[in-house]
Amino acid sequence: MSAKEPGQTQKHKIISDRANQLSPSGIRKFFDLLANMDGVISLGVGEPDYATPWHISEAAVKSLEKGYTMYTSNSGMPELREETAKHLKEKYGIDYDPYGEILMTVGVSEALDLAMRAIINPGDEVIMPDPHYVAYDSCVILAGGKPVMVPTNQKNNFEVEAKDIEARITKKTKAILIGYPANPTGAVMEKQKLLDIAGVARRHHLTVISDEIYARLTYGVEHTCFASLPGVRENTILLGGFSKAYAMTGWRIGYAVAPKEIIAAMTKIHQYTIMSAPTPAQVAAIEALKTGEPDVIEMVEDYNRRRKVIVKGLNDIGLPCFEPKGAFYAFPSITCTGMNSEEFSERLLTEEKVAVVPGSAFGECGEGYVRCCYATSLADIEEALTRMGRFVKKYRKK
Repeated sequence: MSAKEPGQTQKHKIISDRANQLSPSGIRKFFDLLANMDGVISLGVGEPDYATPWHISEAAVKSLEKGYTMYTSNSGMPELREETAKHLKEKYGIDYDPYGEILMTVGVSEALDLAMRAIINPGDEVIMPDPHYVAYDSCVILAGGKPVMVPTNQKNNFEVEAKDIEARITKKTKAILIGYPANPTGAVMEKQKLLDIAGVARRHHLTVISDEIYARLTYGVEHTCFASLPGVRENTILLGGFSKAYAMTGWRIGYAVAPKEIIAAMTKIHQYTIMSAPTPAQVAAIEALKTGEPDVIEMVEDYNRRRKVIVKGLNDIGLPCFEPKGAFYAFPSITCTGMNSEEFSERLLTEEKVAVVPGSAFGECGEGYVRCCYATSLADIEEALTRMGRFVKKYRKK
């Protein structure tokens, strides 16, 4: 039967247009490749190599022994929201009501998704830096919005500029999405640049979503919380969590902090998709906030030692790398090899068994770079640098 004959029906389209718009995560692709390889040194996984400090895990274990396995409030356990509010006040001098302005989520990933779905209407534009964390543009697309990129580069340490944001504002612009310290670059935003962005947001009545999951991981610089800047609290959605600073990635516990109207909208969506963050994870998070500060300080000092080794090592082997002041990523240029970032990453993995993530996974401006996570042992970092040096020497363009 031909396509034009009577009785022929068109194949039903199952997958939604929004789902089809999404690209698979460029990070996960390389995890799949190395899953069945022996002897690989991974600089790819963006998570601490530490186990969660035992006293934090033990709090959750004891809660299970006591039978604390029920749902909590949709917003999260009151004590956890209170401790989160206390933490934000002590660290950044900002006041939030734990009974209306704080929502506990399943990691910062859910918080980001909820924020977008709560404020974005179809066709709304969200301005964000390029390169950026892989979920940023995807969450905007899933909410029916349009991501608008602001290019950044190594010359300005991958810091997004207010003037470049303002140049991309249109009648459809709804929000500005920033993340710092940044994944994948490790860039930390200077306070004055944040003040300039705050000025743009106020002038154009835009919401700012500030992803500060790496806030505690800075080296020699002080983190500025966006919501603490003058005149921006009412139009800021602050995202944070426990994954990075407390080595709690698998616990999946984060939070969103914003004015009551925004949190109420996010909570409605959260009610129908998640119900509540896992109870044991919330108990662990309470313990982390109460007693985990010494652990954070110890881990940050260790990351800083590793940071210095990997940045110097990358520059020494001929992969120019600016100094990242936050998170646990180095973002060296690999253009000297003549390869694009995906080819470089695949060949480095197969030939030298070192896993990095191609910069192209994080946006067009990430091309020509690779992300190297230094949340691994110094011994592995040093061996990885030896292998990468051998690889670069082999393929360097004369």
